[in-house]
Amino acid sequence: MMPEPDLVALIQSHGLLILAPLALIEGPVVTVIAAYLARLGLMDLPAVVICVILADVAGDALFYALGRHGRRLVPQRWLDRIGLTRPRLARLVRAFRAQGTRLLVVGKLTHSAGAAVLTAAGIARMDFGKFLLVNLLASIPKSLLFVGLGWVFGSAWQRIDDWIFHGALVLTALAALAGTLWFVHKRKVGR
Repeated sequence: MMPEPDLVALIQSHGLLILAPLALIEGPVVTVIAAYLARLGLMDLPAVVICVILADVAGDALFYALGRHGRRLVPQRWLDRIGLTRPRLARLVRAFRAQGTRLLVVGKLTHSAGAAVLTAAGIARMDFGKFLLVNLLASIPKSLLFVGLGWVFGSAWQRIDDWIFHGALVLTALAALAGTLWFVHKRKVGR
């Protein structure tokens, strides 16, 4: 990624034309910076909010498309090597049919697990309309949180980027721990 002062200057000088693709690639920190620039009167706040939400959902749709259509490009033996065997893929499909909404929301909130969950939704062929709706509803509060952080604490955006990274790691670890505990519990009950 480019050095941060260059990122700020780029967003400031090109506005929404550059905000949209940057938010698609690196949403949280770009959202914080854009909200801070809006607070300074250099960008329009409602336009920033709409742009970052749409970019977030568009990025989610790209991960979904990768999962849905990318499998045709990858031989099964390669998938087997990374642990995506046919039985595991079948379990994944069943999990998304049973709890797709919950899995998507958890993936969005953990941020760092998001790409894997979004791609898995595509592999599981989750209904795309439902996928978009759930992601939109999860993206709104998430994006508003980052806009609020940028508006209030935007001058410290470099530190906020570190907080986002560390927060995402903690949430991912907690989600992995909860999933492991749930899996162990299910195995004990199933015996």
